[in-house]
Formats: sequence, structure tokens, C-alpha cells
Amino acid sequence: MSEVITEQDKEYEAREQAAAPGDDQPMGDRVNNRSLRPRSDAFVEFMSSGWDDNEPTIERLESASYIPARLQALSEAFPGERLVIPAGQPKVRNNDCDYAFRPDSAFSYYTGLGQDYEAGAVLVLDPNADGTHTPMLFVAPRADHYTQDFFKDPHYGEYWVGPRAGLNELEAMTGIETHDIAQLADMLGKDVGDEAGAVQLRVIRETDPQVTATVNELREGHGFPNEADNTVRDDKLHEFASEARMEKDDFEVREIRRAVDATKHGFDNILRKLPDALGKPRSERILEGAFNSISREEGNEVGYDTIIASGAHAPILHWIRNTGTVNAGELLLIDAGVEVDSLYTADITRTFPTNGKFTDFQKKLYQAVLDSQQAGFEAAKPGATYSDIHHACMRVIAERLHDWGILPVDVEESLSPEGQQHRRWLACGVAHHLGLDVHDCAQARYESYQGAKITPGMVFTIEPGLYFREDDLMIPPEYRGIGIRIEDDVLMTEDGPEWISAGIPKQIDDVEAWMAQMAAEGAKDAR
Repeated sequence: MSEVITEQDKEYEAREQAAAPGDDQPMGDRVNNRSLRPRSDAFVEFMSSGWDDNEPTIERLESASYIPARLQALSEAFPGERLVIPAGQPKVRNNDCDYAFRPDSAFSYYTGLGQDYEAGAVLVLDPNADGTHTPMLFVAPRADHYTQDFFKDPHYGEYWVGPRAGLNELEAMTGIETHDIAQLADMLGKDVGDEAGAVQLRVIRETDPQVTATVNELREGHGFPNEADNTVRDDKLHEFASEARMEKDDFEVREIRRAVDATKHGFDNILRKLPDALGKPRSERILEGAFNSISREEGNEVGYDTIIASGAHAPILHWIRNTGTVNAGELLLIDAGVEVDSLYTADITRTFPTNGKFTDFQKKLYQAVLDSQQAGFEAAKPGATYSDIHHACMRVIAERLHDWGILPVDVEESLSPEGQQHRRWLACGVAHHLGLDVHDCAQARYESYQGAKITPGMVFTIEPGLYFREDDLMIPPEYRGIGIRIEDDVLMTEDGPEWISAGIPKQIDDVEAWMAQMAAEGAKDAR
């Protein structure tokens, strides 16, 4: 990304600005590689010809077969209303550099699009007279070599960003009628009003501020000026789109299984690197890199920031700095998941003895967490709730803390709503939906989430832990600076729960054997 600006470049830029006033206003010495491009007629003519036709090969996405049913359910929930679901815009990381684009999960769910095809795109469900909707996708056309934007537009120009899908490509991929994004404002404003038979608007408002502003202007100008009422209406759309993702279809389950398989490969790579990383400065980041490389090789990206927490970092629930040194004899907590190209993610946590063998004391703590997780799994039957899983896990934790002489009250008092002393060492929840987001369906109502029955098709995690901070004076010294979490992904079936991630070892003997195998492979690779 580096760019050397020479005095000749500055002189050239000054001449260009003088020759073309108003086009890229001069900024003194504040120039960048995007502004330093020629504008002469000869250059434009030369750049506009002599390119080979390299039309991309378009294949219909596997997800496209599942999109009509999702859109129909959404349509039936909001008859007669125009629904607006943006993909979102790139977000600035620094100066003129953006983060890699990742579309909003609701947009991805209702279009089947993943990766980074469609920054700025908008899905609109346009109401029909019979109560149905026509789904329409609004996207920027391709800026290929048939256009001057090919070399002039650093955001969409394929000279800058490479081939991208445009109207024809995205329609072929998704099966959704596709239009130029320039037509969006006219479409959104068509027949909007508060009179009988007129159209009302709903938008997922957090995703793209510019689209939301357009929708709000239309509402204010057509009889819907109350911002609070509009926000409530929009939230209902977001809520529905979130709750619709709770029960996964066959495609979604397959994609999550793929994500889990790739995540296992990422853990394998960590364990290959672990012996050589011990004692090295920032070795947490060495292991983070080992996992994240697999996420890019086998998927789209990591599903969330990878947690590599060794020793006293392990009790820190969201330790993502990963700046520590991994030392022999410690426990190493790793929470990581690969997001595949369809944007479905895994969410797995394993805790390892860094030298390959658990001590007896580490085994005692680890087995308590493992038993807690198994209790949660056994409570997770069709018709159970997340609260049932939570209470089953917490009972085991409270009992073990009491057995070890740490809990200052009896088990039942601690488990009561008035007690909860055991939560000092497990303050977070132990189960959540999983899918396009690592904490999927987060906009759902409480009564549709924690208080609702678990039904076949739901995918969720079970992740109890014990977190003994190094500064905790309420526990004996030997417990301090130890954190353990075990997290697996679960599919509810008609016959009960299934460990999707059963292929990732977690029993004590299996973990030690896995570590030995990967260490041997790593040593062989190093030779």
C-alpha cells in the first residue's frame, strides 16, 4: 500500500490541477496515489480501448434455492409495506484505507450473498396489490473496461479493485430481479403516503446511514414525521429478520458444519506451532496467526476476533490483544471460529495444557467444566429453553466450587436468584444462537430467545467455564491466574441435540493425544 511521492509527481499534479480546475482540488503536499493519475484526452482515449473481453463465468449460488422461502415468510409478515434491507458500506480503518467489507447479516440471509460482492447494495421488497412482494436488488453496475469508471473510480473501478459482480451477475447468482442503484431513491418514494392504499416504509436502519436518511426524508415528507414511531416500526423489521434465522434450513446447517471442519483445521495448525512458540515474546500472536491463516485459506475470514489467552490472560473473557507470552506449564484458552464464504461461522473454545499434559490440579478444574457442559447438553432437549441449559451448567459449577471450599454459602443459596455467589467465577451466559453471526439472532425479543423453547433446526453453543483472576483474594493462591472454557456447537434435531463439533477433541486423554500428534507433525514439518 506504500506510495512514493516524488517532486516530479507534485509538479505534474500541479500542472494537471491548473489545466483542469475543479477536478480534484489541490491539497498542497497532501496528495495520494489515487489523485496522482493522468487526465489528458490522449490518456482517456488510450485507456478506453485495447482490452480483451473477459466476462466472468457466473454460477447460481447454492443458497439461491433457499432464498424464495425466506423472502416469502418476510413478505407475509409485512403485507403492503415496502421493506428496505441494505448491505451496508465499507468502514474506514484509517485515512483512505477501509476494512474488508462484510455485508450485514440480514442482507446476506435474504439474498444468499456472502463475501464482499455488494458494498452499497440494497434489497427492497416492493409490495404488490395482492399482498405479496417483488424482491428487487439494487446494486452498482460493473465499472469494467467499457466504462471510464474502470480506471477513474477507485471504489468500484475494476482497474483498482478487480472484477466484481454487477447487475447481470448478481441476478444470475441470486435469482433476484436486479436494478441499478441509481434507481433506488425513485423506487423507495413510489406511492409512499399515509392515505388508504398508499405504501409505508420500513428499513433496517443501523446498516447504512445514507439509506436510512433517504427513507426518513420520504417518511417525513409523506405523513410519517414521528421519528420515535418510525424507529419502533423499523425495529420490528430487524427483530423479525433476526428471529427468522433461529431455525436453520439444510443449507445453513451444511455451511455451519463446513465452518466447524475448517475451525478444526485451524486448531490443528495452532497445536503444530505451539511447542516452538513457547516462551517467545508475543507468542499468543504467533498462535493467532496460525489460526487466522487457515481462516483465510479455507474460508472468508475469522468469524470474530480470535482469543488466544495464556496463563493469567485466560480468565479475561474477551482477551483479544493476544500480546502475551505462552509459557510451559500454563493452561492456554483458545476461542476461535472460521467464517466460510457464505458467512456462516463456527464458535469453538478449547483449553490446553501448554506442555501437552494436564497436571492433576488442572485436570480437576478442567473436568468440572467438562461435566458442566455435559449437564447443559443433557438438558438441551426439544422443548427445553436456554434457561434450562444455563441452570444445568451452573448447578455443576456451584457444586464443584462448594466441594473445593471456595463457595462461601451452600449450593442452593448460591443458585437462588437472591444469591448467585458462584457467578463471581462464571459471570457470563453459557449458550447462544449461532449462524451468520457468532451471537446470532441478537435482535430477537427475550421471550423469543432465552424464554423460548428450543426447536429442531436451531444451532447454538454450550460454553461453561471457570475464570479465576490472578488478583482474586477470595480463592486460594493455586487457583489464581487460571481460566478454562470449553465451547461446542450443537444442532437440535427431532431426536435431541447433536454435537456438531464432536470431531474436535475435548476429553482429557483425547486432548493430550491430539496435542502429541500435532506436535509431532509440526516437528516433522520443521525438519
